[in-house]
Amino acid sequence: MKVVLINPYEIGRQPFGLAEPAAWLKQAGCEVHCCDLSIQKLEAALFENAGLVAIYVAMHTATRIALEALPKIKVFAPQAELCIYGLYAPMNADLFRSLGVKTVFGGEFEPGLVSLATRLMNGNTGTQVEPSVCLDKINFILPDRSGLPALSNYAKLVLPNGETRTVGFAESTRGCKHFCRHCPVVPVYQGKFRVIPQDIVLEDIRGQVAAGARHISFGDPDFFNGPGHALKIVRALRAEFPDVTYDATIKIEHIVNHPDEIRALRETGCLFIISAVEAVDDAILDYLDKGHTRADFEQALAFTRETGIDLLPTFVAFTPWTTLQGYRELLQAIIDLQLIECVAPVQLSIRLLIPQGSYLLKLDSLAGTLSDFDPKLLGYRWGNPDPRVDALQRDIQSWVFTAEERQLDRQAIFQGIRELAHQASGLAAPPLPAGCTGNPAPRLSENWYCCAEPTCEQLTSI
Repeated sequence: MKVVLINPYEIGRQPFGLAEPAAWLKQAGCEVHCCDLSIQKLEAALFENAGLVAIYVAMHTATRIALEALPKIKVFAPQAELCIYGLYAPMNADLFRSLGVKTVFGGEFEPGLVSLATRLMNGNTGTQVEPSVCLDKINFILPDRSGLPALSNYAKLVLPNGETRTVGFAESTRGCKHFCRHCPVVPVYQGKFRVIPQDIVLEDIRGQVAAGARHISFGDPDFFNGPGHALKIVRALRAEFPDVTYDATIKIEHIVNHPDEIRALRETGCLFIISAVEAVDDAILDYLDKGHTRADFEQALAFTRETGIDLLPTFVAFTPWTTLQGYRELLQAIIDLQLIECVAPVQLSIRLLIPQGSYLLKLDSLAGTLSDFDPKLLGYRWGNPDPRVDALQRDIQSWVFTAEERQLDRQAIFQGIRELAHQASGLAAPPLPAGCTGNPAPRLSENWYCCAEPTCEQLTSI
């Protein structure tokens, strides 16, 4: 049977979420074709004789693109069974089923996809019998990336000197053992994570290095889900490929609590760590149940600088608890900590997303601020008690988009954001202090973000 796997969008990554199920389905005897809509377009020929079309939704933006793509897919493949799988599939199951999708898989989705394909090959096209969320341990196999666009088409590593390098993308774990209330991983995995065996991870990396990768970006929700497992992988990576660098996403509390392991990352070629700092207001951090304070963030930043690793913080800058003064304090913290060059401007426009199943819905403090679930947004609408804050978010989002289109540098964009923030309070923004921007840091050419309402639509390939 012919199976078509579709990835709408995944922040410039060559998707493990297509490569791993492709390997499983081929092993089960299926003819597998892949399409990555961040690079490729939907073409009728792709769907000819397809018996199953499965769309991978790893993030909010991907889910919105999937909804836009569904009508065209149904025209191209009227005979095919439609399936949605990935992190955002279970929380949007009712919506997708109302649009003709029969099967939804979250968590460890590979066994479900194979079971579905087997059912279809046996002529069973009835109601889904597999669990919609599977958290069982599975036997990962080597991902099959042969049907995906070349790594050179995806996000690049950009070094401070302007040099760019081809990036490979690997995962060493799935899920997360933490319960950050705003995180989309939590409703599905509920504090569980699954380890991908070291030999599978390393063999996957070998293939990507052979394909031209000179930097590996680990896509785990938290690379220190299992610090020992992570260190074994990067030490083996360094021993085999001493010139290949890498980055990872790690919680602030892990940076604070595992100093020896962080030093080991630097010794094995880690260039930077992405960390979801989210806020510098301890009250907001408590609402989000982030597990760190502002003081912890500042300690982690000082330590990574001492170690020689750049820390690239991400933020959810606008929440129901954000005030105009609080937002200005966030900007001042970025100035005081010399982080302007390390913070992607889009991070300062991010608005909190509250999807179906979010643990944020358990908070009494949101009472009175939420509207009904909006299927177009794929989240609950909310309004800040101070409408000036919501207006400021819209203005900053527009400014960042315009400024990046004009290719302004980060200092100029940041100052524009600062001026808008001060104007919203009837204040004049003083000039930036000399030397406050900090040194440019290595980064990926596409911005990391999650748990946020999108700032733009990625629909050009539909």
